[in-house]
Amino acid sequence: MKIISRIMALLVAVFFAGCAGQTGSTTASNSSTGKALTITQPATLTNVSSPLKVCMATNGYTVEPAKKGVNDGKGHHHLIIDTNIPADLSQPIAKDDTHIHMGDGSTCKTINLAKGQHTITALFAQGNHVPYNPPVTDSVTVRVVQVN
Repeated sequence: MKIISRIMALLVAVFFAGCAGQTGSTTASNSSTGKALTITQPATLTNVSSPLKVCMATNGYTVEPAKKGVNDGKGHHHLIIDTNIPADLSQPIAKDDTHIHMGDGSTCKTINLAKGQHTITALFAQGNHVPYNPPVTDSVTVRVVQVN
């Protein structure tokens, strides 16, 4: 019985030590995967309805509005729909129907897509809309089965 009590006490101590190491932050975290950027919603290879909400989390980068300028390790998201990331990462990301800027510093965006399969790529960029190099990016593929 003493062994079980000691094991339980050790588990409780480890649990509380882990919780004590957690701190609040305004930076979205994605430390569980180790990736710098992850699309957290929707999941890849899922059937979705449009409009759909796309959300991202960063690890090691801080999301802030573009108007705050170029700051090391900080920036904002862009969504690229059914298109590759830009070949020239030294230039600002285009702004058109397939390149959606999230310069307000948000981490989620509701987008409209037609029925069918789509690839959604998130690309993190500095305040001047120039992506980091190497690119901080993630992609998911979804199938829109209903348009509302």
